[in-house]
Amino acid sequence: MSKKRRSFSNATKFRIVLEAIKGQRQISEIAAEYQVHPNQITTWKKQFLENGSEVFSKGPDKRAEQLEETQEELFKKIGQQQYEIDWLKKKLAATGSREKREMIAPHKHISISRQCELLGVSRSSYYYEPRPESPENIALMKLIDEIHMGSPDLGSRQIRNTLRRKGIRVNRKRVQRLMLLMGIRALFPGKNLSKPGKGTGHVVYPYLLRNLDINRPNMVWSTDITYIRLEHGFVYLSAIIDWYSKKILSWELSTTMDMDFCISTYQRAVNLYGAPEILNSDQGAQYTSGEYRELVAASGAKHSMDGKGRALDNIAIERFWRTLKYGEVYLKDYQSVPEALDGISAFIKKYNSERPHTAHGIKTPDEAYTEAA
Repeated sequence: MSKKRRSFSNATKFRIVLEAIKGQRQISEIAAEYQVHPNQITTWKKQFLENGSEVFSKGPDKRAEQLEETQEELFKKIGQQQYEIDWLKKKLAATGSREKREMIAPHKHISISRQCELLGVSRSSYYYEPRPESPENIALMKLIDEIHMGSPDLGSRQIRNTLRRKGIRVNRKRVQRLMLLMGIRALFPGKNLSKPGKGTGHVVYPYLLRNLDINRPNMVWSTDITYIRLEHGFVYLSAIIDWYSKKILSWELSTTMDMDFCISTYQRAVNLYGAPEILNSDQGAQYTSGEYRELVAASGAKHSMDGKGRALDNIAIERFWRTLKYGEVYLKDYQSVPEALDGISAFIKKYNSERPHTAHGIKTPDEAYTEAA
């Protein structure tokens, strides 16, 4: 005996099509709720968008006019929803990737993949769980960081030698691996010290700051990533500094050295202060990727990159890392990520608003930025 074919009223079809057009739920989820095949919903949606008031009724003209008015109202609602979504995305642009990931949770009507899409978070970064380093390596990384800050010109060979003089037996390959993990490189010209991303999606731009007179705010911004140690682990700090005023415009912590938190750091700075004329970075994979380059280009800024192995080309941010670590990080020895967030936040606020910078006499970075802007 053949199965009786289900029939749907015009009102039910309209509700189903409305759900599909809103785009807040997947077609498969709507199909499961109404017990209709997903292909049928797709067909109804196509018919509705193509034929408007003629879709589900062949009644008199009055009925057609009513459907036409309903369709017009529907598109008004869709337009309003799209406006609200665009508004929400602009607000989320100033939210860090870590905070965005914390917003994602299992939901009855919105899948994890859809939540990631709406929040601008890649699914891989949401599901990624970094493999923790051993306590021995964590202790070794703390020493490497201190040695590097004290003598930034030392490469992996000299850092290994310094560690051996302290009685720590370690080979150079291990030091190199940990330095790469930490994002540390010697501050002098050399070979392969800043590894750009590989593949056609990664492009390196020329250095644009040589002999440039940087004499106003937002003329040049500088960005970089540094290692921040914790008692039983570590995190990464991304920041953007205005080269002229030395003001920290935006910063973010992350447990992984991925592209997402670099992107949100730049987006937040642009949202707060407008785009710079030039953004300078190193040749790291986070900055040479197509997504980051497109972001910078869309903001209207030119992208400048340090010469290969020339970390001194980005000296503005390098000097801030030294100030931050000796003035805050090494003194506090953070126990957790929230403690690091609170400590770094307080230090940057004080640095911007209270600490005079020698480049501007007794003016603070906030004052130098605001008065010359």
